[in-house]
This record gives sequence, C-alpha cells and structure tokens, in this order.
Amino acid sequence: MPRVKIDLPEKFLAISINIPVRITDINYGDHVGNDSLVAIIHEARMQLLQLHGFTELDIEGVGLIMSDLLVEFKNESFYKDIIDVKIGSSNISKISFELYYQLTTLRNNKEIFIANAKTTMVCYDYELKKVAALPKQLIEIIS
Repeated sequence: MPRVKIDLPEKFLAISINIPVRITDINYGDHVGNDSLVAIIHEARMQLLQLHGFTELDIEGVGLIMSDLLVEFKNESFYKDIIDVKIGSSNISKISFELYYQLTTLRNNKEIFIANAKTTMVCYDYELKKVAALPKQLIEIIS
C-alpha cells in the first residue's frame, strides 16, 4: 500500500506554535503515540484561534468541524521535546478550508522533522446542525 504524502504549501502563517511533549503523550514504544500527535495538532489549531480571540465553537458565531485528517509520520518524538508547529492553509472555499501542519523539534542542535499533517475544516452552525459560510475574520487569519 502506498504511503500518505502530504504536499505542504509554499508559505506558512507568520506564527508557529510550540507545544511541549508531556509524559502522558508517551506510549508503550517510549515515544509520542499517534493519538497524542493528533491531539498536538488539535492544540496548535486551538492556540492559533485563541491568538485571535476565537475558539473552534465560536468564530463570529460559527464553529468548525473537521471533515478529514491525514498524518504523515516522519520521525519519533520523545518526552521533553518541544514540538514547533508551523501552520499553512489552502483550498479556501465558501464553507471549508485545509490546514497544513509541519511538526519539528530541535534535538542536539539539529532540526528533526516529526510529521506533516492536513485537516479539512468545515464551518458549521452547531445550533442549526448545518454547514455555514466562512466568517470574514477567519479568512483573514488563514490567508
């Protein structure tokens, strides 16, 4: 079976998010578990929104829901690593957009690529239980 290959965008947003690996992120293989890596991606997205005063449930009255997730694992990550998450976007439509994540860490003065990931996020009205248009401020944040 062919491996997942994520083509990252040429440009990332101006900020990156640093997330420390916790002992609870470590699995029986003594490295970050795949479920924890997905949680780190989620945390980075939440921190990006919080920097602009939003949450996934309220961006100008509209929420977000994830419609898909791809992860391309590159290297192990370990307890006490600080994962640097760079975020980029593409395919912005009326109701959805893709976010790309590049996860790296600095270990022994060397940059180690941990993973690339992509999520497709859909704007969603949780009260009406239906998709919604992308808020203008969200477009500005991810563009």
